[in-house]
Amino acid sequence: MTQTAPTGLRIDSGGDGFPVSEQTARLSWLPVAETATYEIEASIDSEVQFLATTSEHRFVEWPWRDLRSGERVRWRVRRPGGPWSEEHLFEAGLLDGDWTAEWISPAEPDNGKPGQRPGHLLRGEATIEAPVVSARLYATALGVYEAFVNSERAGTSELSPGSTSYDTTVYAQAADVTDALTVGANRIEILLTDGWYRGQVGAFHAPAAWGEQVAARAELHLEFADGSRRVIGTDGNWTEWTSPIVRADLMDGQATDLTVEPQAIGPVRTGVVAAPPISWSPAPPVRRIEERAPRSFARGPSGGWIADFGQNASGWLRLTDLGPRGTRTVLEHGEYLDPSGDLDMSHLDSERAGDGLVVLDQRDEVVSAGEVDAIFEPRHTIHGFQYVRITRDEPLSADAVRMQVVNTDLAPMGTFRCSDDDLNRLHEIADWSFRGNAVDVPTDCPQRERLGWTGDYQVFASTAVRLFDVHGFTRKWLRSVRDDQLDDGRIANFSPDGRQVKHHPELQVAQMTGSAGWGDAIVHVPWVLYETYGDRGELAANWDAMVRWVEWALETARTKRHPSRVQRSAEPLPHEQYLWDGSFHWGEWCEPKVRTADGALVDPLKDNPLAWFTEDKGEVGTAFLHRSTSTLARIAAVLDRSDEASRYSALADRIRDAWRTEFLAADGRTATDTQASYVRALSFGLIPEELRTAAANRLVTLIRDAGTHLGTGFLSTADLLPILAETGHSDLAYELLFQRSSPSWLGMIDRGATTIWEDWDGIDEDGRAHESLNHYSKGAVIRFLHTRLLGLDQAPGSVAWESFVLRPVPGGGVAWAEGSYTTPQGVLEAAWRIEDGTLRISGRVPEATRGVVVLPDGRTVEVGPGAFTVSSAVSAAA
Repeated sequence: MTQTAPTGLRIDSGGDGFPVSEQTARLSWLPVAETATYEIEASIDSEVQFLATTSEHRFVEWPWRDLRSGERVRWRVRRPGGPWSEEHLFEAGLLDGDWTAEWISPAEPDNGKPGQRPGHLLRGEATIEAPVVSARLYATALGVYEAFVNSERAGTSELSPGSTSYDTTVYAQAADVTDALTVGANRIEILLTDGWYRGQVGAFHAPAAWGEQVAARAELHLEFADGSRRVIGTDGNWTEWTSPIVRADLMDGQATDLTVEPQAIGPVRTGVVAAPPISWSPAPPVRRIEERAPRSFARGPSGGWIADFGQNASGWLRLTDLGPRGTRTVLEHGEYLDPSGDLDMSHLDSERAGDGLVVLDQRDEVVSAGEVDAIFEPRHTIHGFQYVRITRDEPLSADAVRMQVVNTDLAPMGTFRCSDDDLNRLHEIADWSFRGNAVDVPTDCPQRERLGWTGDYQVFASTAVRLFDVHGFTRKWLRSVRDDQLDDGRIANFSPDGRQVKHHPELQVAQMTGSAGWGDAIVHVPWVLYETYGDRGELAANWDAMVRWVEWALETARTKRHPSRVQRSAEPLPHEQYLWDGSFHWGEWCEPKVRTADGALVDPLKDNPLAWFTEDKGEVGTAFLHRSTSTLARIAAVLDRSDEASRYSALADRIRDAWRTEFLAADGRTATDTQASYVRALSFGLIPEELRTAAANRLVTLIRDAGTHLGTGFLSTADLLPILAETGHSDLAYELLFQRSSPSWLGMIDRGATTIWEDWDGIDEDGRAHESLNHYSKGAVIRFLHTRLLGLDQAPGSVAWESFVLRPVPGGGVAWAEGSYTTPQGVLEAAWRIEDGTLRISGRVPEATRGVVVLPDGRTVEVGPGAFTVSSAVSAAA
């Protein structure tokens, strides 16, 4: 029998143009058989070949010596005696201990107003006497930078070096600049702005507190034909020149004056910043992903042109007609047009006692130098927008205006389509919403806050893995979560945390840190990575942070009580030591607002913030404490920590029993008696088996009492439809899915949503906008489309999709569905169609994968590698 060669070779590192690793890398490829032995062959800098043997194919630990800076690796894999795979190439980055270049800062300290500071152009010169056969530019910054060699931009990465917790972690980038160099004089330039390092962050535009001065560091490594090498790095000989960027901020925008003449300002300063060791990111870079022409382009009520790109996204505008010299063009970005058709961003303004009104102003400006072929593309800012208002005195054609969609370059992994166009559209806008918030870290929204809120990604991670390869992207973010962890074990509300709550307990946000459902991301998200990709190493990397978080929550449960329980009993009841009720919790958050008799919406937080803040949210806190503790027990078992596994498993049981004692009645009702409480309890395994039916029935009643509308919020909406289907109420799940009046998903589509809204009434019945119109968490509903409607899910207990279940749950009049998922084993395809009372299920299974097809009549059919087709009669109701 002819053996096939392995495919899909990769390492667990990022890179721009080529993968770049630290001194070791983990190797992965697609399996060719269910059980197999593999031989790995590698050459390092073409000097020596190495051979290693393994029975694994995922995250194989580096079997050879540590790599040295810049070494290039070619490796391939095969089964013994079989054909070799194609070679995979990667390089080691310039490791921290080998950097010789100095950190350089602008010639003069720049302490201007955040959001209004200019860019800095730093320049070095290099004379090269002989042709170069290879050149690598290694660069990084405290700020956002672009690097140029002889005016040619190095690499394709945007917003480098990225969003990190700069007090602990800073990443570098590597670019092949061989073709940009010439024999003779060469110019190296770095364009540097505030970026995430000291620019504005969050809804209230507070300046990031990572440092006071921006800086850059770069090394050009040259290799010549005779084998000699040379290194040219940033140092005190570099100079600062006038920059055409007169203002740059990631939030407020960029202003560029192309009439600025280049003039030397003076020598750069060295040694004025302290920076952490340089690392290499595991994530793919932020890039320009696509270009979109305006769907419409016309004069607006205020006189400027309104460009509608038909899609809310993250990015910026590319303008190719800048007008005669001196022409000023103003670009204002937003996601909503008011009833008159003019741009309106007021729904994104923020107001808080003590801060006043903070206005979001995503404004770019350019002054033309009159050059015919000039292009304006503001790469030192980024915006969330669908519409741009363009104001200037000179004429402008739509042909000169293009949206650049900019986000992390995530590889698509999952597809879904069905016979219902509305569901296909819902899937599309949820996909767009996550993409718009995947800008180096998972943000909550790409316009107003742009923060890596832990709660948002905790909610969406299980859906994100079905859409894209988010393995490296998530690992990068988790490093920031660990970097920002407070000394007492609390997890910051968002990471990277430019406010540095871990050092500033006096901040209000510090008092609101440590919430259930938010901090629990440190346990849940690594577990999702393990289940999806089989990454045991990421569990180990986050173990200490997980333990510190859970132990803080356990200690808080033991030592703090909610005032209502103190009032009930001066001494805590025995079970109260396991109730997490005495510290701050965001709670369910963003549940649909109720209406008064006159139809006005009631907002508990705005109407009575003190009551909301002090409300008993122990049901939520204790439920999440149980889930995180039980998950930690499973993680301990995976990591062969048997004592910890036993301890946390026993604690999880006690927490579950305490939850039942405090929050569950004998008839299966929860104390809070909300849709969210039943969804959470059923999903987290808190309801005893004998009461699950009663609890599910009560959930159904609450939904019906709400006019067949959901009443769940931030933390439980993703689990609502799956729980209904799991408990025998798939008909109601589809009624909710197809509900069109608010609150509903399709109601958003009916009102023009192109991304998921933060508020169910993001655009209300009067056409007014509220809150962010790109907030992806509610989009987690599309996991239901994959796992229930299509029916494709990983089998319980399986890791990395070695086994799966295909159990379609047809409903809502959907006649067919199809999809695929690129698993760590290979591409898994599934489809079903109902015709003439017969359900026909088909698909294709990759190598080393087993599955079970569950038919409506209860029969199961085992399927293995290759194509399959099975059929079953279905009832008319389906």
